[in-house]
Order: sequence, then C-alpha cells, then structure tokens
Amino acid sequence: MPQIEQLPFIFTSQLFWLLVVFGIIFFGIGRGMLPKIQSTVDLREQRIADDLAQAQSARAAAEQTEEAWRNRMDEARAEAARLAQGARQESARETEAKVRDAADQINLKVETAEQQIRQSVDAARAEIEAVTAEATREMVARLTGIQVAPEEAAQAVKAELHG
Repeated sequence: MPQIEQLPFIFTSQLFWLLVVFGIIFFGIGRGMLPKIQSTVDLREQRIADDLAQAQSARAAAEQTEEAWRNRMDEARAEAARLAQGARQESARETEAKVRDAADQINLKVETAEQQIRQSVDAARAEIEAVTAEATREMVARLTGIQVAPEEAAQAVKAELHG
C-alpha cells in the first residue's frame, strides 16, 4: 500500500512544517507582541500601584481632616459649655441682684408701714389719754364735786398708764 509507505515522509514533512509554524508563531508573538503586552501589564500595574498610593495618601489626609474636625468640634463644645456656664452665672447674678432689690424695696415698705403703725399707735394712745383724762375730770367732778385742772388729770392718767 503506497499510502502507508508514504506515511514516514508525510509525518516528517508535517512535523517539519509544524515546527516552522510554531517557530514563526513563537518568535512573532514572543518577540513582537509579548513585549507590548508586557509593557501594557507593567504600565497597568504601575498605574494600580500609583492609584493605591494616592488612595492611601487621600485616606491619610481624610483621617487628618477628620481628626482636625473632631478637635474643632471638641473645642466648639467646650466653648459652648463655657459660654453656657457664663450665661448661667450671669443670670444667677442678675437674679440675685433683682431679688436683693426686691428685698430692699420690701424692707423699705415694711419700715414705712411700721413707722405708720407706730405713729397711729402713738396717736391712738394720745387720744386715749386725752379721752381718759377728760373722763376722769368729769367723774371726779360728779363724784366729789371738785374741779380738777385738765393738766393735772392728764398727768395722773399718764402716770397710771405708763407707770
């Protein structure tokens, strides 16, 4: 069979062409396309590394900004607490001053009222003494028939009431 006898020649020929094609492919891809692919991969890896570095620096900057913000908020809270405390103290001082003024006014009114009461009591006492002296003069005159001077009757009543 002639086809079988040709097999070693065909096989060798096909093997030769297979090696030639693979060689062309290897050198074509390996030497021509592979450096381009490798440079693209390297460039991409470099870009990723740069992006990661930028992200890390942005994260660090964000953390610093957040820390600064927290510090400002803490300072603002402390300032607000200080202002509120100052306002409470000022309000307490104002209230104390108002209470003191009101107490002074009340004390003044009480003193005025006490003075008016003393004057009224003194006036009432003087009137009672005068009426009592007059009544005493009239009783002595009716009972004994002796006329007592108004000054003597006033002195006798005063001595009895105060003595």
